Amino acid sequence: MISRLGQWVRELGSDLGYATRTFFAILLSSLGLWRRPRLVTDQIHFIGNYSLVIIAISGLFVGFVLGYQGYYTLNKYGSEQALGLLVALSLVRELGPVVTALLFAGRAGTSLTAEIGLMKAGEQLAAMEMMAVNPLQRVIAPRFLAGIIAMPILTAIFNAMGVMGGYLVGVQLIGVDEGSFWSQMQGGVDVWMDIGNGVIKSIVFGFAVTFIALFQGYEASPTPEGVSRATTRTVVISSLLVLWLDFLLTAWMFK
Repeated sequence: MISRLGQWVRELGSDLGYATRTFFAILLSSLGLWRRPRLVTDQIHFIGNYSLVIIAISGLFVGFVLGYQGYYTLNKYGSEQALGLLVALSLVRELGPVVTALLFAGRAGTSLTAEIGLMKAGEQLAAMEMMAVNPLQRVIAPRFLAGIIAMPILTAIFNAMGVMGGYLVGVQLIGVDEGSFWSQMQGGVDVWMDIGNGVIKSIVFGFAVTFIALFQGYEASPTPEGVSRATTRTVVISSLLVLWLDFLLTAWMFK
């Protein structure tokens, strides 16, 4: 048992070291992408635009739920006029970045892993290396940078749709005063402490989720079973990592 435990620790350390080296190699490869911006914009369209529908609809329904739950919680204390503030803070601080990152991992992350894994299985990455083309710079880095750029934009769309959903339920359906809904939100949400921290979270989640998806695809076994296992690992590892990072960032931001 001690021998197997030691072997597992050694393999874990080796994998973490290799992942760290790959991460910094991708960062270095991203520095030269300003000369070929079309590679990044195409991937932003693929990653962001195709995730737009699920992000917007999910944000709207999360806003619906926040409107209902927030109203019946605040109504016990006679504070239902603060519903707009509750919805906005819940979205921009926590639910917006976290739920967007989880949806991003399930939609765009799995797509990136499967795409890179199939390219490896079809020996396209090996063919690039034979032609003296660096796969990290030509294939991995544009997708990595596009994921980092797309995540904050998708989070902002999720937040906007969530606020609209809370408005529709709270003001139009339940009957909360419209002026109080917007004025409480405007007066209670701080641009830097609330919105700014949410943007920082979304950028960090973009780094984490996009790298996990690309790394799993890049290191997947070149078989159908290997690609399917890599896709599953992308969702599991990304989800756990997002929740762990959210705890660390929240403890640091609101200590």
